[in-house]
Amino acid sequence: MRPKEVVVGGLLTALALLIPIVFRGYLQVVIPPFSATLFSHVPEMLAMLVSPAVAVFVGLGSTFGFLVTLGPAVAGRAFVHVFWGVLGALLVRRGWPLWSALVVALPVHALGEALVVLAFGFPVAFALIQVGVGTALHHIADAAATLALARVLGTALSSVALPVQAGVRPR
Repeated sequence: MRPKEVVVGGLLTALALLIPIVFRGYLQVVIPPFSATLFSHVPEMLAMLVSPAVAVFVGLGSTFGFLVTLGPAVAGRAFVHVFWGVLGALLVRRGWPLWSALVVALPVHALGEALVVLAFGFPVAFALIQVGVGTALHHIADAAATLALARVLGTALSSVALPVQAGVRPR
């Protein structure tokens, strides 16, 4: 990884770790094993613009943050961020605009989290409806926030050479 990627990745990982800890109880809805912490996917979604390796680290940071706040079932769901984050990062690296990479990552994200809770003994209907649909809606909300933030930060991050604007191909 390039030094700029390490720095941006470190900052995004720190955010992914802190969001579940700092926002616990404030911007969080918890109906175990489902939880929705507003903006918790934003660091992972922004990591897609940096590299697949950064997406892995940010996903692991998120996993640890949720492990210490909400336990293993939610941490297992957060671990799914590694996979859909890498998928999105690979698509962005191939020239896909961020919005379309987020759309493709959505079913991987929602189904992945639903499958994880099955391993913890939750019923199939609960996993698919509450966790799967809830995750999809949360993904959409955080994707909208991510796209808005990426657009605003586009000018500031242009010196970092990140493809933060829709349709911009990585260098």
